[in-house]
This record gives sequence, structure tokens and C-alpha cells, in this order.
Amino acid sequence: MEKEYDLIVFGATGFTGRLVADYVNRIVAAGEPLRWAMAARSLDKLAQVRTQIGAPPQLALIAADACDARAMAELVAKARVVITTVGPYQLHGEALVSACAHAGTDYVDLCGEPVWMARMIPKLQAAAEASGARIVFSCGFDSIPFDLGVLFLQHAAQERFGQALARVHGRVRVMKGGVSGGTIASALATIEQIGRDTRLARIMADPFALTPGFRGPAQPDGELAAYDALAKSWSGPFVMAVINTKNLHRSNFLLGHAWGRDFCYDERMLSGDGETGRRRAVAMQRKARLQAMLLGFGPTRALLRRYALPKPGQGPSARQRETGCYELLFIGQGRDGQVLRAVVTGDRDPGYGSTAKMLAQSALCLMRDIPRSLTRGGVWTPGASMGLALIERLQQHAGLRFVIEG
Repeated sequence: MEKEYDLIVFGATGFTGRLVADYVNRIVAAGEPLRWAMAARSLDKLAQVRTQIGAPPQLALIAADACDARAMAELVAKARVVITTVGPYQLHGEALVSACAHAGTDYVDLCGEPVWMARMIPKLQAAAEASGARIVFSCGFDSIPFDLGVLFLQHAAQERFGQALARVHGRVRVMKGGVSGGTIASALATIEQIGRDTRLARIMADPFALTPGFRGPAQPDGELAAYDALAKSWSGPFVMAVINTKNLHRSNFLLGHAWGRDFCYDERMLSGDGETGRRRAVAMQRKARLQAMLLGFGPTRALLRRYALPKPGQGPSARQRETGCYELLFIGQGRDGQVLRAVVTGDRDPGYGSTAKMLAQSALCLMRDIPRSLTRGGVWTPGASMGLALIERLQQHAGLRFVIEG
């Protein structure tokens, strides 16, 4: 049955949702044939966003509450694909994603909450398979550049060497951009959930938390300062590794272990060579430990929420988003000693300017480029569901570049 809309942006009144809506409006104005609508709790706020982004007055607005299961079912029945930026997902996400899984509506989000994802995967998989819904988590900076960066590198390795790479080092060379209150709210919600149920800490620490029924080999420790001989640089912990590593192993799992059942992946931030690089790496390690200790203390979280942190709906300025950028290095090692490198770059700040484009283009890729005959219903990663088609789309439309180095 024909749906009323190709796409609904849910959460369009939030900081990231407004950026996504603005981007979608721009590409429609430039000629993308798309029937779309914006949705959120408040029609008044949606009308304000419609005016702010310069969308036509006839653009449909839908009032719906994320916690109202009936409203979510009615919403998803109208669309081929839903984009949602309403988080923390562990607090506000289940009704919508469940409605999509049961209705056969495709779904993309920017979730970086492994505990919630680990709970949703077994809960939604059978319903999504039955309905044909493609449920795709983590379609923002966590984890598209990392997930697709490794996929791109492995594809090149299979073409060049005839086999996949057994181990890949993900390394952040450059990351310039701001942080919004929504991201911080998700992190704090996860910490508080673990505080209520300490068993959840094992999920956060487990690189195979998103591969039910499969456990691979021990993975490298990403929490310590270390010298990377292949990158010729010291390196320290990277804050997004806790989610990206899990998504990478899930992609390999969903692809039938195309990279091997012994595949290893670790992700770190480069700090430079020599003694200066070592000191920076040690400082990264100390900072990560201090942050974990402070955020684990309830009164500290309360003070941060009240006085120091941006609130949900706030984020970096337009100038910060436009002048931000990132550069990621992936170094793979083959089982026979081969080495191959790939670089992924983005032209906006990672969490917002670039994420808005990645999220929207992921929805369009599912809709335009990936027939349901190629990707069955289920709970997916971007790499396993859209793969090279999404890489091509992001390079053409979203300011990302994927290049084999050397």
C-alpha cells in the first residue's frame, strides 16, 4: 500500500533534529523528489522550525509523543522510512522503533547507547524479519565513518590481496567540533542505568555485546596510552570506541564473518610521535579515567547538569559546525603480513554538521538504493545493510571522502 510520506523526521524541534530537517529541506529545494514531514510533541514548535528553515508552509507537521505507543504506530504507518533524533533512546526510543519493526517501516537513528541496542536487537529481530522493516541503528558519527571505513578497507583488501584483513587499527587523526546536550544526556542516562544495575557494565565492556550467540577472540585494550608502530604515533583512549567497536563486530557478524571469525579491531586517538606525543597520550588516559570517576558519582552528575553542561536542544554554533572536520586512519594487517591503509574525512563538525547529512542520506539510501530483496528485514548496522552504496552516496552528497592511502 502506498504510504503518505516517503520520509518523516521525528524530533525535528530538537537541536540535531532541526539540523536534519534543515538539510532535508535544502535537498528537496534543490530537486530531490521527496514527500516528507516533520514530527515532534509540539505543533507550535514544529511550525517555528518550519519557518526557521525556510520550508514551504504546506510542509506537513505531525504532533506525536515518543512515549505514546499508539501515536507512534499511527506515525510510522504513514511513512516508508522514519528518521529519529529523539534520545536518550533508552528513555524515549522503544515505542517508535518497536512500531517500525512491527509495521514494516524502515528506521534510522543516531544511537550510541550500547546497553539499549543490546536489549533491542533480540526484542525486535523476529518482528522486523516478519514485516520486512530495516532497523538501522547508529547512522551518525557513531558509527558510520568507522563502520564504513573498515568496510571500505576490507573491500579494497579483498580486491588487492584476495582475502580480508585479520586486524584493523582505527585511529582518529583529527577531530574538530562541538558537543550537544543530547549526546551528554545519553551518556549520563547510560551511567545512571548501570548504577541501578551493575550487570549492565559487562555489556559496556564487551566488544561482542551486539553479536548474540557469537564471541570472537580477545580484543586489544583501548584504555591505556600506547605507541602505534604502524601509525608511527602515540595514541590514547577515544571516547566513541565503546560503541564503534561493538558496531564493527556486529557488521562482521551480519556479513557472515566476511572478515574472519578471528577479526580484531581497536580504536584510539593519535597524539603524535616522540616524547610530546607520549605525554599527550598519557594525559588522554588520565583524563578518561578522571571523567569516568567523576561521572560515576551522582552529586557530580547533578552539578554538571545544573551548571556546566549544555541542555538537550543546545549545541555548537553554526560557525563551529561549519568549520569543524575530522580525519580517520584505518590500518589493516593481513594474515600473511600484508598492510593496507585507508583514510576517511568529513567536511563538518563530526557530531552535528556531518551527522545530520549522514543520517538523512542513510534514510535516502535505504529508500532509493537498497531494494528489500537485497537487505531483508531485521536489525542492522549501516555497513552491513547499505555498504558500498552508502559510501558512494556519502561521497557524492554528504562531504565524506574514502581513500586508500599509499
